[in-house]
Amino acid sequence: MCMSEENNQISNSKEKDSGAKLIFGNANLCAQLLRDYSNIEALKDVRAEDIEDVTERYIPMFTEERNADVVKKVRIRDGSEIFIALIEHKAQVDYNVCMQVLRYMVFIWEDYARQQEKLHKGISKSRDFKYPPVFPIVYYNGVEKWSVDKTFSSRIALGDVFSKYIPQFEYHLVNTGDYNREELLDREDGLSLIMLINKLRDAADFNSLGLPKDYLDNIAFKSPEDVLETLARVIAVVLRKQFVPEDEIQGFVSHIKERDMSDLFEGWKGFNVQEERQKGKELGKEIGKDLTRINLICKKLSKGKSIETIASEIEEDEAFVKEISSIAEKYLPDYDEEKIYEEWKQIL
Repeated sequence: MCMSEENNQISNSKEKDSGAKLIFGNANLCAQLLRDYSNIEALKDVRAEDIEDVTERYIPMFTEERNADVVKKVRIRDGSEIFIALIEHKAQVDYNVCMQVLRYMVFIWEDYARQQEKLHKGISKSRDFKYPPVFPIVYYNGVEKWSVDKTFSSRIALGDVFSKYIPQFEYHLVNTGDYNREELLDREDGLSLIMLINKLRDAADFNSLGLPKDYLDNIAFKSPEDVLETLARVIAVVLRKQFVPEDEIQGFVSHIKERDMSDLFEGWKGFNVQEERQKGKELGKEIGKDLTRINLICKKLSKGKSIETIASEIEEDEAFVKEISSIAEKYLPDYDEEKIYEEWKQIL
C-alpha cells in the first residue's frame, strides 16, 4: 500500500485545535495511545517510528468543523500492513460523533482509491482490491459523563427494521474520566500525565494532584525531548485558561524541559487561585490581543507579503512585525501562534 504525499489543499479558515492536534501530533504520545489504550493485540508493539502523520493531507478535504482531528498512517507487524488511525478530540458530549467519523472514513477511503487508480487504472474495481482499515478513536476529556452510544446504527431511525442496510461500526472511546488516578500512575508515561492534567477543572486542583516523586522522575528521564515539549505546552494551555500569571507558567515549562519534575507542583502550595485569577484577567486579555496580532501577521506572511506591507496593512509597528516574522520562520510551513508567542515573550 502506498499513500501519496501529494496535497490537494482546500481552504480551511478555522484555528488549529489545541487538544488532539497538540497531543497526538506527537508520534511518541500517539504510539502510547495505540499501545496502551486501544485494546488491540496487534498494536501492543507499535512504536513512534511506525507512525506517519498525514493529517495535513486529509484535513483540508473536510468541512471546517472537522478541524480538530488527527490522521495517522500506521505500520504494524512486519511493516507490510497499514491502517489509518483517526483521532477525534471532544471536550463536550457530541451525539453526532458517529456521523462525523463515518464522513471522515469515507473521505479517507475515496482518497486512497484515487491514489491507487493513478498507479493502476481500474484497480479499485478489481476483485482483490482492498481498502486500508480505519481505526476511529474518540479522545474525550470533558466534564460531563459521555453518554453517547458508540454504534453508528443507533443514530439511524428504524435501525432494527433496516439493520441489513445500515453501516455497522463503532468508534473506540478513550475517556479520561474512565481511568482512575492509580491506573494512570501505573503507566508512568507522558500520556498518563496529560490525562491526569486533563482531569483538572481548576488551577487549584494542581494542589491536590499529589503525584509521587518516582512517577514524575520516571517520566522526566524516559521521555524524549519532543514529549517533554508537548507536556510543557499542554500544561501551559491549561494554566493560561485559568489566568495563571505568565511567569508562573514559564516556571512550569522550564522545569519540564529541563527534566526537573520531582517538585513540579510544590510551588502551588499556598497559591491563591481566586486572587491570581482576578489579577490575571487583564493579563489574559493582553495575551489574547498578542495572539491575535501574531495570527494576523502569520496569515499575511503565508501570502508572501513583506514586513513593510504587513505593518502598513494591520497598522502595526514595523519592528514588532519583524520580530514575529523572524521567529515565525522556524515554524514553516505551519505557523504555530502559541509557540511563536512563547518564544517572543522569552526575548522581551
